[in-house]
Amino acid sequence: MLNLPFPVRDANAAGGTDNLGNLPEWDLSDLYTGEDAPELARDLNWLEGECASFAADYEGKLGDLDAAGLLTCVQRNEKISAVAGRVMSFAGLRYYQLTTDADRAKFMSDCQEKITIFTTPLVFFTLELNRLEDEHLAALLEQNPDLARYAPVFRRIRAMKPYQLSDELEKFMHDLGVVGDAWERLFDETIAGLSFTVDGEELNIEGTLNLLTEQDRAKREAASRELARVFGENIKTFARVHNTQSKEKEIVDRWRGMPTAQTGRHLSNDVEPEVVEALREAVVAAYPKLSHRYYELKRKWLGLDVMQVWDRNAPLPMEDTRIVNWAQAEKTVMDAYEAFDPRMGELAAPFFSKGWIDAAVKPGKAPGAFAHPTVTEVHPYVMLNYLGKPRDVMTLAHELGHGVHQVLAADQGEMLSSTPLTLAETASVFGEMLTFRKMLDAAESPEQRKILLAGKVEDMINTVIRQIAFYDFECKLHAARREGELTPDDINALWMSVQAESLGPAFEFMEGYETFWAYIPHFVHSPFYVYAYAFGDGLVNALYSVYADGAEGFEEKYFDMLKAGGSKHHKELLAPFGLDASDPKFWDKGLSMISDMIDELEAMEG
Repeated sequence: MLNLPFPVRDANAAGGTDNLGNLPEWDLSDLYTGEDAPELARDLNWLEGECASFAADYEGKLGDLDAAGLLTCVQRNEKISAVAGRVMSFAGLRYYQLTTDADRAKFMSDCQEKITIFTTPLVFFTLELNRLEDEHLAALLEQNPDLARYAPVFRRIRAMKPYQLSDELEKFMHDLGVVGDAWERLFDETIAGLSFTVDGEELNIEGTLNLLTEQDRAKREAASRELARVFGENIKTFARVHNTQSKEKEIVDRWRGMPTAQTGRHLSNDVEPEVVEALREAVVAAYPKLSHRYYELKRKWLGLDVMQVWDRNAPLPMEDTRIVNWAQAEKTVMDAYEAFDPRMGELAAPFFSKGWIDAAVKPGKAPGAFAHPTVTEVHPYVMLNYLGKPRDVMTLAHELGHGVHQVLAADQGEMLSSTPLTLAETASVFGEMLTFRKMLDAAESPEQRKILLAGKVEDMINTVIRQIAFYDFECKLHAARREGELTPDDINALWMSVQAESLGPAFEFMEGYETFWAYIPHFVHSPFYVYAYAFGDGLVNALYSVYADGAEGFEEKYFDMLKAGGSKHHKELLAPFGLDASDPKFWDKGLSMISDMIDELEAMEG
């Protein structure tokens, strides 16, 4: 039941540069003023006492509680989640600002260990809750409307009932979680500590990945080859992390009796396996008409006989290479948000003015981008690695969408505010789409429109096609690990098996590209997370088509959807818009939007 929120970096955030203006930094004092803050010590002391008291008051007694008693129990558990989440949010955000700092790493690890120890006695809560008879729980919910609010939480907890272990084993698993966290930290610290030298300049991974979007093809090639060299030198470490994490998952899944490696993710996402499989099948079937077709167009634009991997995210030859400074980025996104609904602008404004965004690329800072909800009584924080590229503006729009969603859902409270990953991308991708459409409408020439369309198609391919290819890689990786230890070459081969299929015949793959699985954080931090991006993009494309058709009352329904947080299933949330994700045609509706944009690009070639 305890939810310790940790951010997962968004997979497609661009990877410094000068002339960006005044880039904001986090002010974490809304959580705590420092690691020696008396409020932090007070909260840790309270947690230790309250967890012990909670266990003494309720262990072995959940079945005897009346409706009012169960409500009090749930609310006390929710308060524990909020205080623990606040502590870990502060420790985690400080760490992500400077992952190479040993003191910050130690502080986060110490906090995690303390909270794990404090909360071990709480493991009984979900176990006993799952032992309540359906009829008994239903009667309690009927008697008390305040308790009935938590019905979606109970439903999701009880979905784990068939896979529940004994109380003693569940406590053991809880304690062992700290070991898994250590492997994640090894991955983070290894990635943050990597050094790359391109044309005599020493760069971190963000700066090097950023070179893959440079106009200069020689620079892109040099960056790709340097990435391959450094990944190759560290490949044994990355292979060890993946082997250990996937083996640990296999053991836990086997003991729980989960039928597939993906089952746990589907349960936590509150989504049916057949819905995910329908999404996957629709996307894979669309590879030829989407990614293969687009990259063939791009190959011609670049004047190449064949594309190399360093050309995948290359700017178009006619593309404007100007840097978008921070003030311009803020105005672009805010204008788009406010044009949709002034309330959206009001919700987004504090992120820029109150230290809720950390934007600059800095040595030791975690790569990528994320929006971290912290806890419902504070506010979210957004992390970027802003380098002034047009894609960075879209990343800002994306993460700000997450932030707005998290603010709106906060009124649901700690247990009901958090959305499953499949729905967590809704506001972020919708925010991107609003920003893109605003920029497209303002295009001053067919050439500008072409550049914007191509950029959006590439982003959607990265979000849908690439993430489903990632998902297929993970499915193969976990299946193969169940048969035995994987060598780096084994993992490399699995990676390459999905790349050509998804990218298409326009590409050749340089020697060394087979190691590029090594830096993707999602594989380590959150297995099978990646399909949520494709789910979210497809969902938003379908949702945006309803908006574009001028559906009456769309804005109000949209705000209601975001305010619902995790209190409703995807079927309930989409019904007011006339949409249903369990209908296979739903995914074709979203994918057709990408196909239509490629049609327009092909027509421009005329």
